[in-house]
Amino acid sequence: MSQSLKLFAICTSSLLLLLLVIPASPQNKSDETSVQLSPAPYRLGERLTYNVSFSNIISAAHVELQVVARGPFFGRDGLQLRGHVETTGIVNAALLAMDNDYVTYVDPETGLPYRSQQIVHGPLRTSDTSNNFNSSGSYDLLSAVYRFRAMPLNEGYSYYLSVRENNEEYQTELRVTDRRQVKTSVGSFNTLVTEVRSKNNPRVNGYNLRIYFSDDERHIPVLITARLSAGEIRAELAGSEFVTPVAPPPGTPLIANPQRTQPITSELPVGHAADNGALEGLPFKVGEQLNYEIYVASVAVPAGTATYQVRSHSRYFDHDGLMFTVSAQTTPALQRLFFANDQISSYVDPKTLLPFRTEMNLTEGSRRIIQTLTLNQDYGSVTTDKGLKIEIPIGTHDLLSAFYVLRTFRLAPPKRNAISILVNNRPRTLIVTSLKRESIQLGSQTIPSIQVSLTTDDPQGDKYVLRAWISDDERRLPLRIAAMTKLGVLRADLAILPLVAQ
Repeated sequence: MSQSLKLFAICTSSLLLLLLVIPASPQNKSDETSVQLSPAPYRLGERLTYNVSFSNIISAAHVELQVVARGPFFGRDGLQLRGHVETTGIVNAALLAMDNDYVTYVDPETGLPYRSQQIVHGPLRTSDTSNNFNSSGSYDLLSAVYRFRAMPLNEGYSYYLSVRENNEEYQTELRVTDRRQVKTSVGSFNTLVTEVRSKNNPRVNGYNLRIYFSDDERHIPVLITARLSAGEIRAELAGSEFVTPVAPPPGTPLIANPQRTQPITSELPVGHAADNGALEGLPFKVGEQLNYEIYVASVAVPAGTATYQVRSHSRYFDHDGLMFTVSAQTTPALQRLFFANDQISSYVDPKTLLPFRTEMNLTEGSRRIIQTLTLNQDYGSVTTDKGLKIEIPIGTHDLLSAFYVLRTFRLAPPKRNAISILVNNRPRTLIVTSLKRESIQLGSQTIPSIQVSLTTDDPQGDKYVLRAWISDDERRLPLRIAAMTKLGVLRADLAILPLVAQ
């Protein structure tokens, strides 16, 4: 592994206080803070999620922090903290496969840990390591994150913790330098800017590590940045919520296999088909059909129609799969000027909605494309029916599966999601940004919706001003899709709303 990848591994796996796992010279001086512990960061049920970018890779890793429970653990009162770090996409496939869970039990009065556990999920086996702290006055990585959050963080002050990592004690300094407003995909925050430093270690200090804490009692780490020779690492807050904690029974042991979570950019629940075609946890069911009328500029009559359908759940090409189809064609009124008749079928995994086979039959004027793609999501490759090999990030969607996976995203403005899609045999990043809530008129109905922008990572990623309006309910129906073309605004409106909840 190159030095740059080692540094990336270090910075990602250390959750938020990235400096703490970079090897530093142990120091004999004990300079722990004695400031009073603030309870705000330890509120039960708090869950923070982060998207980690590296250099020009938009989504390189997913990080989650959670205050899970309070109760008697190992014979004493404690708070259970949990962290999860997982690399995603091309980073996971080609650079660094990381899937780690961290569980720490801390004293509710002091924040000091008394037991911790690290679980490393490997491709062949899972390793599980536990440590006892025995009132040593030191913190592990996870408890240090929350202890720094619980400090006053006054501008111009420095705060110190003794951190134990790999049987070594390190003195870590958090220096509050100034205040700054930070814009993220989930909103703008007034933050306290801090530097994380290690004394007598100029190499580490050269990483220019910054943590931006929200300027309120919770001191949420909103943004973390570090600069390496290979590029910048940014861990940006992608979600903050409170989930209902579960009270543990007396004597609850360490969690041997904490509940796993999907990356923030996908947020997909597992889907199972019931006898009525329903797919548990998904906003659509087998048999759902959505019909659209397509309009160009100010022409009153439809220029085309499109039909999307969840056809069946069965076994296809040695895979358990859902079959999605779409057919789109110009209407007779336009066919004398331009004829189009497109059909696409996508076979996707019911749990992830990732495609494993795509069939296209496209006729647009004099252009004709008939193509079958076989996608291997485990190895990040696509094979065409003509034998062409295409490399893709693991987790890449085709155009049709992207239509359905968009409906599973959390879209509360200003939420931002990103996925990889295959367009014209080339992978691109599709960025879905929730803009605002608004009601739109479809026929005689006024329907609450969320407007989203659909952009790519191309130099002119918003060239066509592609926008979609998704119904603000559990069905997540794409009500309208609009784009700017040479002929003017093109829009597709849902023509017939389902009479029953999907």
